[in-house]
Amino acid sequence: MTLQTNTTQSRALLQRYQEIREQSLHLCSSLEVEDFVAQPVIFVSPPKWHLGHVTWFFENFILAKFQDGYELFNERLNYCFNSYYQSQGPRILRNKRGNLTRPPLREILAYRSHVDEQMARLLGQYHDTEVPQELAGLIEVGLQHEQQHQELLVTDIKYILGHNPLHPPYREVENRENPKLPYPAFEDGPAKLDFLAMPEGVYEIGYRGDGFCWDNELSAHKTYLHEYAIANRLVTNAEYIEFIKSGGYDHFEHWLDEGWAWAQGLEVKAPLYWYEQDGQWWHYTLSGLQPVDPREPVTHISYYEADAYARWMGLRLPTEQEWEAACRHLYTRIPDDGNFVETGRYHPLAPRGADDYQMLGNTWEWTGSAYLPYPNYPRFEGDLGEYNGKFMINQMVLRGGSCATPLSHIRIAYRNFFHADERWQFTGIRLAK
Repeated sequence: MTLQTNTTQSRALLQRYQEIREQSLHLCSSLEVEDFVAQPVIFVSPPKWHLGHVTWFFENFILAKFQDGYELFNERLNYCFNSYYQSQGPRILRNKRGNLTRPPLREILAYRSHVDEQMARLLGQYHDTEVPQELAGLIEVGLQHEQQHQELLVTDIKYILGHNPLHPPYREVENRENPKLPYPAFEDGPAKLDFLAMPEGVYEIGYRGDGFCWDNELSAHKTYLHEYAIANRLVTNAEYIEFIKSGGYDHFEHWLDEGWAWAQGLEVKAPLYWYEQDGQWWHYTLSGLQPVDPREPVTHISYYEADAYARWMGLRLPTEQEWEAACRHLYTRIPDDGNFVETGRYHPLAPRGADDYQMLGNTWEWTGSAYLPYPNYPRFEGDLGEYNGKFMINQMVLRGGSCATPLSHIRIAYRNFFHADERWQFTGIRLAK
């Protein structure tokens, strides 16, 4: 497939590069040195590994290929920061990334600065003219890749700090006075749970356009959907607490067999980060330990829990095709006032009104669809062919973005994917019938 980009003009591309790279450092600006190396579980990577890995991507796939005479900053870093690219040689195991006390943080920051300087030099060769499509496309992939890791930085930092017994805050809420995002969001509480009816018919699914998309969003294709209905908002904390109170975690009837074994084996009784004390539910947020707000969307839910809740309600999760068709019906564009990482909340918010459907931002929404290729799936060519396609097994699709997703990164066609037991991302529930 041809790598598409949002711009090939050298000055605009360099500015976009610099802004996205700076955002990664901003997300780490409140961390202590000790925070950068922690890896409490296998699926959480140390923050300094993220900073090194996204830099390795630009050096390995762009500078080494397009910059004449480029010499690697430190050839040993390939082993440290290669994630899963078999074509790029041996690499440290994922569960060993926390052992990387060396290289020290200062060397990783120097590595970033070196690569940034070389990228500016590379783009400067085009003197404000058009950058060749192949190069511009690869840079766009690198930037989109870094934005993915920015979301992982937020959620990995939350896991690291949230499992510290002191529950330290990451930072105070930014943009508290943001006029686009009043808080409390909707003082009357969420709208009554209702369902939007969608007619039977043939719908187009997938990305169609001239901008960037991941290969797994292609090809755009037609799909037939029976008549269905999708919820007008996300499931709230208050509604999920009723599931807990009713013994939802204690009755196998609501659960898939594998999910029941997971919940019983790990003694799961509530969403991740939740604690009950004296009849009051608390949860860890990136602003510290806070009472659970009943109006807000429930989050940090596994697919198993989302499916069990839907069954308990006598309903189901939407398929990803149903979700996308409904989203395209409700939205003509991504709302620039949505709750994405730019708001500085780092936490899902209650609806701002009855017409706030919450489909874009706040939480990634589990769908009932397995992560599989679309018809005529055009896998990335070359080394980037390892990016998405080889993960299309044993994972479920999520849609919509979250409060940790960059606004410029999300699309209605965007497909995220995680294993059914994973819940350290900002994941939530939307019902369908």
